Amino acid sequence: MAVQGNVQQAPRASFLNDPVVRGIVYQVLVAAVVIGFFAWIVYNTAQNLSAQNKSTGFDFLWQTSGFGISFTLIPWDRTSLYWEAFLVGLLNTLLVAAIGIVFATILGFTIGIARLSSNWLIARFATVYVETIRNIPLLLQLFFWYFAVLKAMPAVRQSYALPFDIFINQRGLYVPRPIPNETFGFVWIAVAVGILACIGIAIWARRRLEATGQRFPVVFTCIGVFALILMLGVWITGANLAFEPPALERFNFRGGLELVPEFVALAFGLIIYTAAFIAETVRSGIQAVNKGQTEAAQSLGLRDDDRLRLVIIPQAMRVIIPPLTSQYLNLTKNSSLGAAIGYPELVNVFAGTTLNQTGRAIEVIAMTMAVYLTISLLTSAFMNWYNARVALVER
Repeated sequence: MAVQGNVQQAPRASFLNDPVVRGIVYQVLVAAVVIGFFAWIVYNTAQNLSAQNKSTGFDFLWQTSGFGISFTLIPWDRTSLYWEAFLVGLLNTLLVAAIGIVFATILGFTIGIARLSSNWLIARFATVYVETIRNIPLLLQLFFWYFAVLKAMPAVRQSYALPFDIFINQRGLYVPRPIPNETFGFVWIAVAVGILACIGIAIWARRRLEATGQRFPVVFTCIGVFALILMLGVWITGANLAFEPPALERFNFRGGLELVPEFVALAFGLIIYTAAFIAETVRSGIQAVNKGQTEAAQSLGLRDDDRLRLVIIPQAMRVIIPPLTSQYLNLTKNSSLGAAIGYPELVNVFAGTTLNQTGRAIEVIAMTMAVYLTISLLTSAFMNWYNARVALVER
């Protein structure tokens, strides 16, 4: 006969001593304090502005700006509105950030791999580059490229002539201007189709290599397929892209595309500086891969480039991507240093000239902060998505 003992339940804690309830109460109190603090800041700011007879709001965006901008991607003159000045600064910031990210990534990966080269000269050169560039402040480097290099170039009539009708002088860099015809937009569709075809060929070739061990000339095949699709698109649509080269006249160049020295110095400085940090990230990521992976790839008879491309880099990316994301964010935010050399990016045009003329400090700074926050969040979201795609899945 089984004997059941009386099981006594532990006495329940009082309502205020319940850890769940207590945690909720603490969170509510902290949230109330934070909300109250920001509400006090808003109220106090509004009272101070009212006492100084200063108006608030975003109506100033539809007022005439009355100032000129040296470098714009959209039509601009002194009759343009302040919201157009905001757009000009935003586009200039996105332009230099996009160019900087692309070329800094290419240069950084190249230097990072070069640091691990068995060639003594290449490895030492990469080491000197990294240790020199990353230990000099970026602002000082921008001053060097702008004042000591570009501003020291000869006058317009003594411009240095580079290949492909490119000229450089103290006023900037002059390159041929592309002039597409009306049907050239269809070429971009052909480019997209060619890229998708190359991606498909690369995926098929990799699976074929893994299954049979037979190599396929992916690079040459992709170049041929891409060129064929592009030529067919041009032939079918009749698209044409002409280039207008810059021509030297009496006092300046006529035609072509002028890249002001402020843009060239900022883009070049950001690329050189950020690439040094990306190189260290790549080097550490490659060294984080277990040496046995390299030995296993060698035992399979893989060549050096295949071993790096198919075995080492894919495993190193899980270490490289998180700090690489931070470098992309730093590059985008460091573009605001262009204000120091006169490049018309967002901080210079909007948080500088526009703020000084309108006096709407709160609205202007809030919009500028919102732009950088949005860009950073979008960049982080994309890199996190890519990191999830390339991350190794544990079995």
